[in-house]
Amino acid sequence: MRVLSIVHDPADTGGGGLFEKLVVERGDALGRWVVADGGTRSGDPADWDAIMVFGGAMHPDQDAEHPWLGGEVEFIAEALAQRIPTIGVCLGAQLVARAAGARVGPAEQPEVGWFAVELSESGADDPVLRVLPSPVEAFQWHYYTFEPPDGAVELASSAAARQAYRLGDRTWAIQFHAEVERHMLDRWFDEGRAELPKPLAELQAETDANLATWNEHGRALCGAFLEEAERLRR
Repeated sequence: MRVLSIVHDPADTGGGGLFEKLVVERGDALGRWVVADGGTRSGDPADWDAIMVFGGAMHPDQDAEHPWLGGEVEFIAEALAQRIPTIGVCLGAQLVARAAGARVGPAEQPEVGWFAVELSESGADDPVLRVLPSPVEAFQWHYYTFEPPDGAVELASSAAARQAYRLGDRTWAIQFHAEVERHMLDRWFDEGRAELPKPLAELQAETDANLATWNEHGRALCGAFLEEAERLRR
């Protein structure tokens, strides 16, 4: 398959992490659009068999600070209209919601670190989310949240926020960072130290305890999405 990874950091900080690695391991063709590097759109959504939209330090409504956001939202909206299998992660989930006409905005309570996420009944039956156990300790770093788009099915939640939804039969959005790798977290912890809700050593200990299992879940989730995208294109 031809798989597009949309990332938002102009530096090479891992981007799609495990998800990008799995695409390559499967033998699929991986394209990468670093939106913040000038904002040039990556062709037409129909050029791709699957699209993955990842996180970033910006928020989904900061068009004044990041004028390329509007063009990216238009691209995602076209992907939804053309029924290209799409998954959004963290900021990506919020941008998918915005592109579908749903509200995005500050969360009542931010989540930075490891938090329990539980699947809904729909999530347990979903072809992508059902690969996760429930509850699962998931890594989070977000200050914004989304309202599910009209017609969306909620798939997961935490004590503080909605965590996943499916729109139609080929669009998924997850608030948690299932793609994250150790080197990405090391950089995030260093650059975002002032944002950490607990001492760094404590958060690192939680990461040591959770990351290996979390990476297994992340690979399974991405694999399920890619398999579903492959099935849908037949």
